[in-house]
Amino acid sequence: MMRIIIKVWKKGHPLLTDEGFPMHILERNSLEVTELTQFYCKRETLFGNVAIELFLLSGKGISVFKLILVNSTSFFLKPKAKTELVKLPLFPPTDTNLSMRFGSLSCPNSNVGASRCHREKTCGRRNQGLRKLKVFMYDLPPEFHFGLLGWKGNKNQTWPSVDSHSRIPSYPGGLNLQHSVEYWLTLDLLASNNPKVGTAVRVQNSSQADIVFVPFFSSLSYNRHSKLHGKEKVSVNKMLQTKLVRFLMARDEWKRFGGKDHLIVAHHPNSMLYARKKLGSAMFVLADFGRYPVEIANLGKDIIAPYKHVVRTIPIGEAAQFDHRPILMHFQGAIYRKDGGAIRQELYYLLKDEKDVHFTFGTYRGDGIRKAAQGMASSKFCLNIAGDTPSSNRLFDAIASRCVPVIISDEIELPFEDVLDYSEFCVFVRASDAVRKGYLLDLLRAIDRYQWTKLWERLKEIAPHFEYCYPSQPGDAVAMVWEAVLRKTSSVQFKRHRKNRFARSEALLKRV
Repeated sequence: MMRIIIKVWKKGHPLLTDEGFPMHILERNSLEVTELTQFYCKRETLFGNVAIELFLLSGKGISVFKLILVNSTSFFLKPKAKTELVKLPLFPPTDTNLSMRFGSLSCPNSNVGASRCHREKTCGRRNQGLRKLKVFMYDLPPEFHFGLLGWKGNKNQTWPSVDSHSRIPSYPGGLNLQHSVEYWLTLDLLASNNPKVGTAVRVQNSSQADIVFVPFFSSLSYNRHSKLHGKEKVSVNKMLQTKLVRFLMARDEWKRFGGKDHLIVAHHPNSMLYARKKLGSAMFVLADFGRYPVEIANLGKDIIAPYKHVVRTIPIGEAAQFDHRPILMHFQGAIYRKDGGAIRQELYYLLKDEKDVHFTFGTYRGDGIRKAAQGMASSKFCLNIAGDTPSSNRLFDAIASRCVPVIISDEIELPFEDVLDYSEFCVFVRASDAVRKGYLLDLLRAIDRYQWTKLWERLKEIAPHFEYCYPSQPGDAVAMVWEAVLRKTSSVQFKRHRKNRFARSEALLKRV
């Protein structure tokens, strides 16, 4: 039987395996060369040359093969034919065309899972044997969820049918869409009886659940019903929150652990204003912590979820490369903001007259979304600057536009940062540095084509993680949120088990 010894060098240094052993001491039984290279190199960046020597040992002696990886193309050098190059397809191309029309449910097929684990540096071994999150969802009346979208079911019907897209109430487009997280999670749970769909599964017994989900469309409630209408003395938004608190406080599921195993989505920074303090023991899904006191919301117990981008997703094949992006940096939005967002005004006066910079006031009304999308798709860098809150949808619009984000927001929290390294596809600039004259321009102009392309290629790889889809796709935003919740539930279960130390024994004594 033929045996193979692999020796891998990058920039003159031997690479190590995940176990910390030099690759040249590893041996494998005979495999196809492509499988070998996939096995050893899929976690390595394809930027910068990587040389691989494969020593094939057989009874007839040793043959030496070399593989040079350059960007996304590999060239295989045949033995004793150093000048003959043969292209070797190391990885299948990844289609990340996950564009969605505003308020649409469609999410074209894509190899999200392959993209997600394209490099083990991203996902490591966290997905090996990953079980589905078990979720108990309250059957709240429709006024808390799809009723807010105008849906009216039959008598005693709580949920719309999700078997056909045409029967599912659509979510309003425009800026409403950016905070639609609870809508996608709820749809995913309603469809979770299909074993091929989703990362979470709905269970009917709360005692079997990892988490208890509260299906309140809180962001839509704020956007549509926070103002008084007619003779109303209390807004619909406040009324629903009051009813929700009353409902939860009366439930045995809430009383059991004081709500610590409950999941509530409050993605709009102004949603759940009246109830957040009373329900603060629950796990929240938020955009950031900008308007929350630390005792109510923090990274220890809560989840940061991405905004739903409002620009269309640029297909990989249509994304412009470095030389075809004439604009150095792009920002279009509100310039005069309060609190931490005052930096926008300072940057505006520093950059507004630069010939290769697009820094203008703009809104998403009218033709604003289309113009913003065109500008970002033509720019090398897209600025994500703190506004009234540390985060904004602009970061996720940039990712969908395949424009390298520049994050200038010192207090920002980012989705899934425990498994994603944003420095691989974003540029971070401290606010104090950004407002120094010439600093930002010098920094971005110093990033050459090679460095920018490295960020851009990684950006395209991770982009599917920020796409909300129905049905959910492996590795999309819905799946990533559920996986983040699953990682958090370990601490919830730890507290639960500690509480049970004496509870069961004491219960037995009561029976005696």
